[in-house]
Amino acid sequence: MTDEPRGAADAVDGVLVALADPTRRQLLDLLAAQGEATATTLAERLPVSRQAVVKHLAVLDAAGLVTGGRVGREVRYAVRPAALDATARWMAALASDWDRRLAAIKRIAEAAERDAL
Repeated sequence: MTDEPRGAADAVDGVLVALADPTRRQLLDLLAAQGEATATTLAERLPVSRQAVVKHLAVLDAAGLVTGGRVGREVRYAVRPAALDATARWMAALASDWDRRLAAIKRIAEAAERDAL
């Protein structure tokens, strides 16, 4: 992964692994729309059990994508965008690197085409 320190790379890896699952992406979408919700509330909106939602939320929490805070007897979860920001920066750097490489290939191909005429 680009020139990031190993800790940053591990964080991006964790985010990408967490986002690989469609249920976890749905959970993030629901939390982004609602702002804050309990596992029970989230399970009502998904075709999985509350226990499955709790496990998915644990993966998202470990990746730094959500945070859970106790309010009385409930644990309410909310999105933490900072981990997404770091991943987006990594993806933008990767895209920029590919754009640079493709532009170089294009220049070489155009020069070869001019020379062939």
